[in-house]
Amino acid sequence: MSEYPLVKFHFQVEWGGTKIGFTEVSGLDVEIEPIEYRHGASKEYLKTKMPGMQKVANITLKRGSFASDNEYYDWYNSVQLNTIERRNITISLLNELHEPSVVWKVKQAWPVKIQSTDLKSDGNEVAIESMELVHEGLTIEYR
Repeated sequence: MSEYPLVKFHFQVEWGGTKIGFTEVSGLDVEIEPIEYRHGASKEYLKTKMPGMQKVANITLKRGSFASDNEYYDWYNSVQLNTIERRNITISLLNELHEPSVVWKVKQAWPVKIQSTDLKSDGNEVAIESMELVHEGLTIEYR
C-alpha cells in the first residue's frame, strides 16, 4: 500500500473505444435508498430499515472547446425520442505509472444536456464546454 493517497488530477475517460481528455468529471455518486418498514404487531417503536433501490447521479464531463471537434454535439444530436445511442464509459483514476487505480464503469449512458462555453470579451480563460449524461448504473473497482 502506498504512503500517500491518490491525486485526483490524473485521470482518463474512455467511450466508444476512444480515450478523451477532460478537465473535470463530476457526479460519480451512487447511493442506496433505504426502505422503512414496521408491522403493526411489532413491540418496538422503531421502523426496520432495509436496503432499497440504487440511485445514481447524472455525470457531468467538462473539456476544452476545439475547432472542428463536434463529437459532443454529434452524439447529443443523435438522441431522438426512442432512438438513443447508449455508450458504456470507463473513467479511470491513474497512479504515477499511468495505470488505473480506481475505475468507474458507467452503463448505458446518453447525453441529456450540452452547455457551450460562456463568452466574455475581457476574459483570459480557455473555452470550456460540458455534457451531462444519464446512465443505468455505476460500478467502482479499486485495483
